[in-house]
Amino acid sequence: MVDHSMQSSASRNSRRWLFGLLVLLLVGGLCWKFWPSSSASKDASASKATAGHTGRAGGMRPGFGGAAGAVPVRVAPAVLGDFPLYYKALGTVTALNTINVRSRVGGELVKIAFEEGQMVKAGDLLAEIDPRPYQNALLQAEGTLLQNQAQLKNALVDLERYRGLYAEDSIAKQTLDTAAALVGQYQGTVKTNQAAVNDAKLNLEFTRIRAPITGRVGLRQLDVGNLVAANDTTALAIITQTQPISVAFTLPENSLDVVLARYRSGAKLPVEAWDRGDTQLQATGVLQSLDNQIDTTTGTLKFKARYDNRDQALFPNQFVNVRLLADTLKGVILAPSAAIQFGTNGTFVYALDGDKKVTIRPLKIGATDGDNTVIKEGLKPGDRVVLEGTDRLKEGSEVEVVNDSIEVPAAPADNLHSQASDAAPAPEADGKAHKGGA
Repeated sequence: MVDHSMQSSASRNSRRWLFGLLVLLLVGGLCWKFWPSSSASKDASASKATAGHTGRAGGMRPGFGGAAGAVPVRVAPAVLGDFPLYYKALGTVTALNTINVRSRVGGELVKIAFEEGQMVKAGDLLAEIDPRPYQNALLQAEGTLLQNQAQLKNALVDLERYRGLYAEDSIAKQTLDTAAALVGQYQGTVKTNQAAVNDAKLNLEFTRIRAPITGRVGLRQLDVGNLVAANDTTALAIITQTQPISVAFTLPENSLDVVLARYRSGAKLPVEAWDRGDTQLQATGVLQSLDNQIDTTTGTLKFKARYDNRDQALFPNQFVNVRLLADTLKGVILAPSAAIQFGTNGTFVYALDGDKKVTIRPLKIGATDGDNTVIKEGLKPGDRVVLEGTDRLKEGSEVEVVNDSIEVPAAPADNLHSQASDAAPAPEADGKAHKGGA
């Protein structure tokens, strides 16, 4: 019995040693397999890093690698071109006319002749009030008129008879005067009756409610079967004139000189309306009018632009981004805005001095559109300025131009979305304008 227990214990111990040996062999095999691969990866990474420093300069990001002692940079030339000067603002679309359609007579609403959201023309039938009471009132007024017309006719006959008798000295003058007065009385009564007939006809016409203007009808406020009062506070519907349509916006008072000068000269200033995301052009119109005083609380002047809105892209009370083309600067020097630097001594750029060195050029800048900036002083057409790699530059630094090709900035004449510079403020998110420029 003891021998069997000892044999079993020895068997278990041998199995444990065998299992441990297998684990050690497995670990050793894994280490042997992956250790050379890791070393090869490190060697490959080192080779790539070395290749990045010694490879083709045009394929590297500026600031990394390059010839010994030279700073890799990207450059672009200053160009001569036209620059459209835009003023930006937040505008509100305003209907040219808004009409609350109400009934001018009371009664039961028996007919609705329009669809909600329908375009209607001036004079189109919109609704109808029960006309029967007004038809009866017209008949009554016409009957009274006929009675008094008959009495007037009889009085005129009597007057002619009395005039003949008075000429023959057969009646007294008083009788003739009384007959003449009776004729005048009946003439006045007939005129009153005629006015009553006209009023009854007018009320009957008012039972047919028609569109006073051409525009779009909104949602109806009353349904068939409701009793309507004359000039009720609840409108039957609202009509807005959307063709043409206007946009109201404001500009700060320090930006008015250029706009007012062009407007007073009779120029038609284009005004673009963009969506709230400022990504899609919705309509193009012209500056129509301006207010007669500046708002003292905001220091802004109100303007209105008018749009044909043939495609119904603009809706009343819609918010849009307005871009007013105030002027176009002809033949100005333009440089990429990315090259403009700001320092304690003012605005400057790093310009190439030859092909291997840069020099600091102080600038006097003008308007900007975000991509290009007008250069008033400091550069001439063809001067190459540094776009990238400026953080490692100073006066006289050696550089290596890594552009694959020199790209000339697009002429702003094709870019119709520039904003004003320090002479042309642009709006902030709340609709107030602020100064743009570099």
